[in-house]
Amino acid sequence: MSRYWSAVVHGLTPYVPGEQPKLDNLIKLNTNELPFGPSPAALAAIRAETSDSLRLYPDPNADRLKTALADRHRVAPNQVFVGNGSDEVLAHAFQGLLRQQAPVWFPDITYSFYPVYCGLYGIEYEPITLDESFRVRVSDYLPSDDRRAGGIVIANPNAPTGRLSPIEDIERIVAGNPQCVVLVDEAYVDFGGTSAIGLVASHPNLLVVHTFSKSRALAGLRVGYAIGQADLIEGLERVKNSFNSYPLDRLAIAGAVASVEDEAWFRDTCDRVIANREQLAADLTQAGFEVLPSAANFVFARHPDHDAAALARALRERAIIVRHFARPRIDQFLRITVGTREQCARLVEALQEILAG
Repeated sequence: MSRYWSAVVHGLTPYVPGEQPKLDNLIKLNTNELPFGPSPAALAAIRAETSDSLRLYPDPNADRLKTALADRHRVAPNQVFVGNGSDEVLAHAFQGLLRQQAPVWFPDITYSFYPVYCGLYGIEYEPITLDESFRVRVSDYLPSDDRRAGGIVIANPNAPTGRLSPIEDIERIVAGNPQCVVLVDEAYVDFGGTSAIGLVASHPNLLVVHTFSKSRALAGLRVGYAIGQADLIEGLERVKNSFNSYPLDRLAIAGAVASVEDEAWFRDTCDRVIANREQLAADLTQAGFEVLPSAANFVFARHPDHDAAALARALRERAIIVRHFARPRIDQFLRITVGTREQCARLVEALQEILAG
């Protein structure tokens, strides 16, 4: 540790992203990237933007993208905030909207960046235990006389479990906590859930966050956005313009706009991922795994007779990478990204060989 670090840096426990290994003939099923390429229209738009115009700064407000997203979600442009990936959008929300006098509530098993943001910004938080089936209990997120949240964050579908909370449960949590912002992180909602964006008009404390990294197959472009009522979005804009006025470059804006406009590609790709997920879940169940119900582009599975870490190591020896979390309650699960039919078949075949070992 450096003597030049601030006290904040000394106290941080940084987020650890999924591994990006450089192995030959790798089947990479560990970071929930889409197995199919981006919209051809998005790629064409990115290529068209690689011109002399790159010498100029991009639009700091990304108005084209905000308008495209507003049209798609049937909201006003001033209800849309965009940033450099949903991680930056989340970071600004934690700093600008969730840093209150009371603790932030989120599940004990969820996206592990949430406690990292709290550590970075000095936010008190309270993990709320999921039930025995890894589901969110609405009653746990309702205030009482002696217990109130300063903010609530729900990933829906949740990560890494893949479980989906019904939209009725989300609305009950939002309506039950008018004293604070409820942030719904919908990174995976396009693979089987109902978005909470439709609730924004009637709930001023609701902020919904999306990403282009999953269902849009643009993880390498780094684009995320939030939708909420105008005063929440203005709060995010104030933080953003105190941090980086140009979070999205010209290529990102062009590619994201074209992706939003290519609805046919988007629907077809999501349908293919959903079909592959259901087949993968069935094949893993047939092989003896317990597979949690998933509405995401991954499955969360464990085998009653085989250690998850050992399975992950054995798969790696076969050039197949999945994600293992050495954390309480989930250390016997593997999170497996849904790949192509061929990749999923090779994964199942490798697991069958390992289990028969």
